[in-house]
Amino acid sequence: MTPELAPYLPVCDAVALLFRPHAEVVLHDLGSQSVVHIAGNFSQRVLGEPSLLDEIGFDPNETIIGPYEKVNWDGRRLKSISIVLSVGAKAIGVLCINVDVSQFHALMQTLSALATVPAGSEKPQALFKEDWHERINEFVQQWTQSRGLAVTSLSRAEKRELVADLAANGAFGGRNAASYISRILGLARATVYNYLNQANETPDA
Repeated sequence: MTPELAPYLPVCDAVALLFRPHAEVVLHDLGSQSVVHIAGNFSQRVLGEPSLLDEIGFDPNETIIGPYEKVNWDGRRLKSISIVLSVGAKAIGVLCINVDVSQFHALMQTLSALATVPAGSEKPQALFKEDWHERINEFVQQWTQSRGLAVTSLSRAEKRELVADLAANGAFGGRNAASYISRILGLARATVYNYLNQANETPDA
C-alpha cells in the first residue's frame, strides 16, 4: 500500500463504525490499482482484488465523484460517493463510501402503502352521507389550498370570508356545525354568528 494512504485507514473505520451496519468504506490504491482496506464490508470484496475504478467513471482530475447508485451482489440498492485522494497534483488513492439504502426504500414503500388509499376506493356512503364534519373539513382544506393558505394562520378577514363561503355551501346545516367551525377556526361562536350575519346582510352583486 502507498504509505501516504495509511492516515486514511482510521477515517475509513470511523465512517463505517458511525453508520454501522449501513455503510461500507473501501480504500483503493491507485499505484497498485487494488483494494487495500475495507471497513464494514458487505460487498464481499477482498483485499488485494482489482479496483475496477472504471465502474464509477473514475477521473483523477475530480475530487468528488457522485453520489451515484449501485446494486450490491445480493440485490440491495446502494448510494455511493467516491473521493479522490491526492498528494500535491498526484492522485494516489480513492476512498469509496457505499451506503445500503435498501431498508430505507422498503420503509418508504411501507409508509406509502399505509398513507394512501388504493385508486378507485370510495368512501362508504352509509358512513359518510351524514358526516358534516368530513364535508366541512374537505371544504376548508380545498378553500385554503386553492389560496395557498393554512387554516392555522388565517387572518380575521380571511376567516370572515371562509365563514361566508361555508355558509353559502350549506355548511351550517348540521347540528352544532357553528360550534365545530368556531373551534377549527379558533373563533368565539359569537364571532362566527357575527360573520354569518354580515354575510347575510351583504347584497348580491
